[in-house]
Amino acid sequence: MNFRQLDLNLLRVLAAIHRTGSVTAAGKALSLSQPATSNALARLRDYFKDDLFVRSPGGLQPTRLCERLAPEVQAQLQLLEATVSVRDDFDAARSDMRWRLSLSDLGEMMFLPPLAAALRQHAPQARLTNVSVAAEDVPAALESRDIDFAIGILQPNHRGVRTDLLFREHYVAMTSSRWRPASGKAGRTLSARQLSESSLVVASPTATFHGSVEQMLLRMKLSDRIVLRARHFGALPELAQNTDLLTIVPQMYASNICQRLDMRVWELPRVAAPRYEVRLVWHASTAQDPAHQWIRAQVHRLFGRVQSPA
Repeated sequence: MNFRQLDLNLLRVLAAIHRTGSVTAAGKALSLSQPATSNALARLRDYFKDDLFVRSPGGLQPTRLCERLAPEVQAQLQLLEATVSVRDDFDAARSDMRWRLSLSDLGEMMFLPPLAAALRQHAPQARLTNVSVAAEDVPAALESRDIDFAIGILQPNHRGVRTDLLFREHYVAMTSSRWRPASGKAGRTLSARQLSESSLVVASPTATFHGSVEQMLLRMKLSDRIVLRARHFGALPELAQNTDLLTIVPQMYASNICQRLDMRVWELPRVAAPRYEVRLVWHASTAQDPAHQWIRAQVHRLFGRVQSPA
């Protein structure tokens, strides 16, 4: 016998006849006609070189070979059905799912605390890990399953990678509440001149979109106004709060900081302020997985400012 030559659909017929004791009843259970079920039994007999079932006054009786085969076949079919049906349900409250995402240092400060709070409330046994992945390497990391999703200023144009727009953002200036421009009116928006008279501190994280701040200052011929460059955004609020320095940060970050520290936010000249889109990125292979659908829904609920896809 060559197993590769066996039509595995025939095993469903074997299990059904053994369970029902009737070719006709087995056919009805499998939505097969009586001739199709009889033909399947004939093929099984030919493959195993055994009658498998013999007629008796009480109906079809399994042969010794069939008695050995049928229960094992039935058990394997049930295991296979359970395996392919594993995605039917996702119980967040009981799941011990482990997700891996990629966030920048700023993304970790802005997105990780609310996401962690949601998990502790709704999925307390789940685990979440932030994996450091450069923006240009995110598609490869998604494909290799090194990460499950990413949030950030990402626009990967790769087959198999999907994205959802969460919100649009722009940069603002942030200073201590005592800071005032050197000239002109202290209004809601700084003028280009007022910006040119300020001493600046900026974050220069490597290989991220946030380098566009320096590009903006270069276009405005204000690069020489940068007196301090930090590697990460985390140090900027205290630097600005305790000095006369002005820092340029995303508006969402500034709003968050102002809830905790005595700071002031100023709009930048509209033609100069960099604008960008923050996206949720994942791989198509997880698109229909209930656990991944659930975590993406949490991201949209917490951070989405545009309509979530159905």
